[in-house]
Amino acid sequence: MRRKSCEKSLTEKIGYTFRNPDLFCEALTHKSFSNEQYGRGVPHNERLEFLGDAVLDLVVSQYIFHAFPDFPEGRLTRLRADVVSEKSLAAIGRTLDLGACLFLGKGEARSGGRDKDSLIADGLEALLGSIFCDGGLEEVRIIIESLFRDPIERAAQRKIGADYKTRLQENLQGRFGKPPRYALVQAEGPDHERTYSVEVSFEDRIIGRGQGRTKKAAEQEAACKALEELERLA
Repeated sequence: MRRKSCEKSLTEKIGYTFRNPDLFCEALTHKSFSNEQYGRGVPHNERLEFLGDAVLDLVVSQYIFHAFPDFPEGRLTRLRADVVSEKSLAAIGRTLDLGACLFLGKGEARSGGRDKDSLIADGLEALLGSIFCDGGLEEVRIIIESLFRDPIERAAQRKIGADYKTRLQENLQGRFGKPPRYALVQAEGPDHERTYSVEVSFEDRIIGRGQGRTKKAAEQEAACKALEELERLA
């Protein structure tokens, strides 16, 4: 798509018209395209992506804080992480046909860049950052809430974080190709009031500890603590 047709298509889908169209163009310009415009000083979208990421976190955090008053802090954190993940952002970007609007270098375009989750997700964050710059927080809030309301509701209904062991295994298996290991380190008390203590480790390093009235409950608590630590370090 050319710039004008992209702008018309996207503004119709998100319900926003740019006061400064140059911001729109910058939001959709990948670094690979900018690098090919020798001596022309064409800005790319990485700075707007940085800003859009922060604005998105703020708006989604405020939305879920008010929408789910019974959710504890840990569940709110995991819900937000699920909703603003690269996979989720790419899915929303595809509903806007954002990939077709990206300005990509020739090599990036040939390698299928318009359908890469990472590029679509980054482009969406940059687009939100550009709307924030162009129209302010309230304008971009309306758009974010419109785009993310249904994904948030679906994620909340999936009970994000309920099965911590599965989430931890998927996280580590996906990133490193190895599962975590659980070890029962202590069992105290009489049979009817026994407390189990479990440690979960990865590559010989303890990443979480948990206690529970059953071994399974202790493993879930250990996995939960491990996930919180991984999110803190991310």
